[in-house]
Amino acid sequence: MIDMHASDYALVLLGATLVWLTWKFTSFVKPWEQHSLRSVAIVVLGDIGRSPRMMYHAESFADNDFVTDLIGYGGSKPIPSLEQHSKVKFNYLPEPPVWLRFLPFLISGPIKVVLQVCAMFLALFTIPNPPEFILVQNPPSIPTLAVVWAVSRMRGSKVIIDWHNLGYSILALRFKQGERHPLVRIAKWFEKTFGRTAYAHLFVTEAMREFLVQQWDLQGHKVVLHDRPPRRFHQATPHETHDLFAFKLRSDLYPVKDFLPASDPPKSTPLTTTTGSDPSPSAIIDPIYADVKAPVLRKDRPALLVSSTSWTPDEDFSILITALGQYNVRASAAQGKLPKVLVILTGKGPLRDKYMSEVGELQKEWEWVKCINMWLEAEDYPVLLGSADLGICLHTSSSKLDLPMKVVDMFGCGLPVCALHFECLHELVKDGKNGLVFRDASQLTEQIETLLTGFPSCPRLDELRSYLTPSADRAMSPPHLNVSSPEPPEDIWQPWDENWTQHIRRLILKDVK
Repeated sequence: MIDMHASDYALVLLGATLVWLTWKFTSFVKPWEQHSLRSVAIVVLGDIGRSPRMMYHAESFADNDFVTDLIGYGGSKPIPSLEQHSKVKFNYLPEPPVWLRFLPFLISGPIKVVLQVCAMFLALFTIPNPPEFILVQNPPSIPTLAVVWAVSRMRGSKVIIDWHNLGYSILALRFKQGERHPLVRIAKWFEKTFGRTAYAHLFVTEAMREFLVQQWDLQGHKVVLHDRPPRRFHQATPHETHDLFAFKLRSDLYPVKDFLPASDPPKSTPLTTTTGSDPSPSAIIDPIYADVKAPVLRKDRPALLVSSTSWTPDEDFSILITALGQYNVRASAAQGKLPKVLVILTGKGPLRDKYMSEVGELQKEWEWVKCINMWLEAEDYPVLLGSADLGICLHTSSSKLDLPMKVVDMFGCGLPVCALHFECLHELVKDGKNGLVFRDASQLTEQIETLLTGFPSCPRLDELRSYLTPSADRAMSPPHLNVSSPEPPEDIWQPWDENWTQHIRRLILKDVK
């Protein structure tokens, strides 16, 4: 149980006071500016570079000729295509002053809330022409929804809320009482009050749409927009895998170099080697690589497992640790039928050091499994996923209504997934088709063993991967091949731009029916 501190109550009371004052003020204010057509402000109260869905939204709006202002915090590098887009402008919110760190939280907390509200108002009001739309990510709900609601009334903008999850359900994880805790009840009231009415509501799952429509009686257009990866996510070629591991990940792999097959970059990596007569694409860029031949995957390579994690309490990493330990025991007794496994864990979060320290001690005794943690730039992350053999997802939704975007990214790269079960996971992972669903560590161990037996020749793994064929490739297949078992429309895997155009474009463009 997490004890309730006076500072927590102070923050809630301050937030409620600010919301009440804003509500009263805007009740007497009518829109005083004519908004600019084909313009949008996208609000992310977080690191823009770590908010992929909102970056994809921004790119889609900009590609449809919308002047796009992206408002949020700096930190991680945004996707290159967004940085280079002529229609996109980044409006970074100022970080809290350093001196706040030296004050007691009872004092620094309320000051940070006030500064946050002021920064958001300033960013939204300094856009020269009022935007036609304001798209806001939820959560976080406080104070974002209230600020956007107030600005929309004063500037005449239409609000679109993109429901990723429920903010109060995340807060409930902090307290033993869960949703019965007073703070959670206040947060739920706030989210319902300022999130109920909007021009449009977007949802990441059907389950979330049904829940919010029934429980909160949402007003406005309601559209389910499942997460989908952009087109740059694809299964990596041996060339791409080779360049990633030869040059960009070389230092990250150093701690486990004795576990991996011997390599000699740029001629070979732990996963690839060079052979044949075709030169590597790297030779075109730099003549020093003229003697390097085209890369191919090594037969003695380890199986590469990837898990993208936020290192938060809603992901039980101990399940994976236990499963890897069990796999190590089975591989030791398998007489070469099971491969060595390299597990790459990506992401940042509060529990990273705790779990990586635990893994570090355990894997000193492991001969068949090694884990490393790394953070990749936006352009390298899809290549890593596209180079992997199997993805692992430990996500369990706090609301039981959202889906893990990390699995979407993996599917976009043709990577099958073993995913931990929760209520609406079936909207994304089709058990036995594009992945497998497990409920505990023992079941995960069984699945890893089944899929990797005989590696690198793994018929069951290849079968799962074949289901992730892009929709364009399926459309080119002879119709008679699918007559006996046609795929439901929702199972056809579209890239982000096709999915966005199909569901969102008609909401924002008056000339589209």
